Order: sequence, then C-alpha cells, then structure tokens
Amino acid sequence: MIAITGATGHLGRLTLNALLQRGVPASELVALVRNPDKAADLATQGVQVRQADYHQPETLATALQGVDRLLLISSSDIQDRVGQHRHVIEAAKAAGVQLIAYTSILGADRTPMLLARDHHATETLIRESGVPYVFLRNGWYTENYTGTLPQTLEQGVILGAAGDGHFTPATRQDYAEAAAAVLATEGHEGQTYELGGDEALTMADLAAELSRQSGRTVTYQNLPAEAYAQTLTGFGVPEGMAGILADSDTGIVRGDLATNSGDLRRLIGRPTTPVAETLKAALNA
Repeated sequence: MIAITGATGHLGRLTLNALLQRGVPASELVALVRNPDKAADLATQGVQVRQADYHQPETLATALQGVDRLLLISSSDIQDRVGQHRHVIEAAKAAGVQLIAYTSILGADRTPMLLARDHHATETLIRESGVPYVFLRNGWYTENYTGTLPQTLEQGVILGAAGDGHFTPATRQDYAEAAAAVLATEGHEGQTYELGGDEALTMADLAAELSRQSGRTVTYQNLPAEAYAQTLTGFGVPEGMAGILADSDTGIVRGDLATNSGDLRRLIGRPTTPVAETLKAALNA
C-alpha cells in the first residue's frame, strides 16, 4: 500500500490523482489526514482514509499499519516542522514501511536559505532511521505567483528581493506526477532528485509575460531583502514567514532555486508545464 501525508492539501490530492491515473487501485492508496471528514470525496473513490496527526504519534502508528511506501509531504508548520516529521519517520520505521519519499527543497544540503534548514534536518533524520528513502527536492512552485494574480494586476507590480536572479519553477501538477512516478515504479531507492522546470526566468521575465497575457502593464520592483520582509509584514504576512520569503528571494539571486538537472522532466516523461501556460490558465480562471 502507498500512503500520503497531508492528503487533503493541494499536492497530496494531485499526487493521489496521479497515482490513480497510473492505474494504482484506489484500495491500495491510503490518505493520511488530520480530519477524515475533509477527505470524504477520497473515500467515495475507494481510497482508504486514516486519521494521522503529526502532534499525536499514537495516530501515526495505527495509520501506517500495512503501508509499504510513504510520501511524507513536508509540514507547513514552520514552528516545529522537524519535530512533526520526526514523529512520522519514527512511526514509519516501527510500522515496517519499506520506502519514504520526502518532499524537500532544491539543494537542501548546500543552500544557506532559511527554508532549507528544516528540510536538511529531516533528510538527516530519514537517513539515520535506516528506512530506504527517496528525496524529492522540489523547486519553486509557479502557483506561488498565480495565487495572488488579482492583487498583482490591480497594483500593476510584483514586489520581491530576487534581483535579476534566475529560478526554474514548475507546477504542483508537475511535482505531483513526479512523486507518483517514484511511488509507483521501481529503481528510485537512495536517489535524490533535484526538481525544477525546464524554463529559467527572472522576476522581470515573469512580470513581462503577465503583462503580455493580461494586457495590463505589470512591472517587477526589486527591494532590499529587509525592506521586502517589512512590506510583507505590512500586508499581514506573519513576521517569521515574511523573513523566510525574503530570504528565499536572496536564494534566487544566488541561483539556489534554479536547476538544469532534467530530473523532473525525466520522472514525469514529458516537458514541464511552461510558465506562460500556467499564467494563461490562472487568468482564464
């Protein structure tokens, strides 16, 4: 059986769908969720829905019984992400899970980005657990920018601290298909995949493409990292997250969120989704 944590989240649902499309029987899929009521639609498809709370290790021990392969989608809780992951890893080992696939971040073992610290620590915990693993080091998501399109178009500006650094974003669907490929096929044990889109672009490139497709002028305004963090805080972003986002933009300046590995393209068996196509779909929506 294949289990997925955070199965009601964006990436979790897409991964489950990708597995079903690959022909994995729904009865062989386990959706691990905090609130089973939110996964009722998955249950109607025949997917096993089990309660699993990172903060309640006893639920994890029960939820992982009979699971052979586990996709550990990283927690969104920046306060105790590593502690939560540790609970899952320990429960997986105790349950006899044969493979843990973990959604990490590009260059987790070498980038100084704040966002990478918890990912690197989690990778270390998995290695030390002795459970066979695959690290899916996801790059930036294109949806990081399409989620705020109405505000961006209204203001006519994209703010950031990425300078003219290049990054290689891909869609959640791309990353989900890669995770499904690793979970449903053999030969991935011990691998670390550096995942990103085929297209390298700057924030100015993103603004230009958005301008072209929307018919509105959108520019990129670069700020010092500290000023960008303060601006995000002013918009209501929690201080800790604002600092992480600004720091990640400085990672883009260094090239930390760009890769030419081709790993994502090879795993999904097709070119990654062009940014222009994702912007078009978001604008039409």
